[in-house]
Amino acid sequence: MADKGDGPGPSPQQARAQASAITSGKAVPETELSPTSQLRALFDGPHLSPGQRRIAQYLIEHLTEASLLSITDLAERVGVSQPSVTRFAAAVGFSGYPALRERLQTLALGARGPAEVNRGNELQAAVDAEIRNLEDLRRDFADPDQVIEVGRALSGSTPLTVLGLRISASLAEYFTYAARRVHPDVRMVTRGGSVAYDALLQSREAGGTWVLAFSMPRHAQETLTAVRVARGAGLKVALITDLALGPIADEADVTFATGTGSRLVFDSYAAPGVMAAALLQAMTDAGPERTQARLEEYEQVADRHRFFLPD
Repeated sequence: MADKGDGPGPSPQQARAQASAITSGKAVPETELSPTSQLRALFDGPHLSPGQRRIAQYLIEHLTEASLLSITDLAERVGVSQPSVTRFAAAVGFSGYPALRERLQTLALGARGPAEVNRGNELQAAVDAEIRNLEDLRRDFADPDQVIEVGRALSGSTPLTVLGLRISASLAEYFTYAARRVHPDVRMVTRGGSVAYDALLQSREAGGTWVLAFSMPRHAQETLTAVRVARGAGLKVALITDLALGPIADEADVTFATGTGSRLVFDSYAAPGVMAAALLQAMTDAGPERTQARLEEYEQVADRHRFFLPD
């Protein structure tokens, strides 16, 4: 029989840390990647020209609509010539644009859901779009090994730097706040220019090995510059963004591309937020003893200083 005098049990957050460890391997082997992730994988391999990259990004962002466009219409939408579209199709492994469009149509059928049939009002449409983003992310999580690997790397980087400039600062602040509960030295960079340079260089000099960067639209030039500074200093970069293609993704060592909600005036970030939480979970899994010790210490401090209202 258990001793009832052992004191209070773990806090809710400690219990969650113990119970929610990520299991390696595919829980549902037959699950395919999301349609957008399949497109990103298809377009990520070949070396594409700037014009071809614009075509690729348009197809990723407008899959359903693009799958019905003629070569003339697609060229006009992207602002390139028809021969450029033909060369793009060949560059990504198709005999021509008709074969590429057939592939797009197959993927588009998989991307449509009930929300496409009953769109509702604009606010409901915004929620529907975020649901699709989360469903895409769920499919991508069928194989969590990369999340586990990067979480382990971030956990082992002391200090760990978290970069988020302009609109991306809110995601960086969330991640930093939580990561400081389980990691001894997390440094947040939310200002660009020389301030970011100093922080990144100091992090490397202090022994840091990784930066977690957030880049949400509109993507800032100063984010690209800061990522290049980090790489130049010898830091590795894990990137959470909405684009698997583009200059910032090109500079990153690992990119986690998740959809953002763009139906309203200002974007919403349901899927990037879950992606950040998944990496936090992977960090806690990487050092369970350190995680439990730090959470326990924090709970004691929180109780002593009455940080929170009673449940």
